[in-house]
Amino acid sequence: MIQAKNIHKYYGDLHVLKGVDVHIKKGEIVSIVGASGAGKTTLLQILGTLDFIENKAESKLIINNTLVTGLTEKQLAQFRNTHIGFIFQFHQLLPEFTALENVCIPAFIKGTSKSEAETRAKELLDFLGLSHRYNHKPSELSGGEQQRVAVARALVNNPELIFADEPSGNLDSESAENLHNLFFKLRDQFGQTFVIVTHNEELANLADRKLTMIDGKIV
Repeated sequence: MIQAKNIHKYYGDLHVLKGVDVHIKKGEIVSIVGASGAGKTTLLQILGTLDFIENKAESKLIINNTLVTGLTEKQLAQFRNTHIGFIFQFHQLLPEFTALENVCIPAFIKGTSKSEAETRAKELLDFLGLSHRYNHKPSELSGGEQQRVAVARALVNNPELIFADEPSGNLDSESAENLHNLFFKLRDQFGQTFVIVTHNEELANLADRKLTMIDGKIV
């Protein structure tokens, strides 16, 4: 599913990623752990095509058999919208839209019809136990409910790959546990691959594989 070789990233003089190699299989749940500043989020953003690699000629990033380092910006945006879903620590829901509307946004960007997008969004919200929250705005939802709406939004285009950056970091322990269990339920039901950056040891240890980063490298 993901093959990354010799990934480097600099911010000014700071060498954040120092030749990272990683291979993730389809259907795996992989956690990435390490101290703050180790490069976890930077790696996640590069694997998710949200940030660029410094040395494209010497590096390689293949996702779902596509060499993404060879795509134009427009092609990359289209690839990301179709094949990748994102879940962040802060749900990033748009406050002026309802739960249903928030979930539909990636589908609308893809060009899906309103009726088809809403049908898919309702299926996901129902699956996540939010059938009674279609028309509620984020401010009317609990933290756990907001994060489940964000999960539905990440899934609406049926992506093969989900990236999650500290997805339970802003939740209470019960909501965090529910979210962790949900990831495995989704993988078992829909076959998605999950890459999760987390400081939560329980979630990290539940993963099929745990990768530890120290000083810009996977050790």
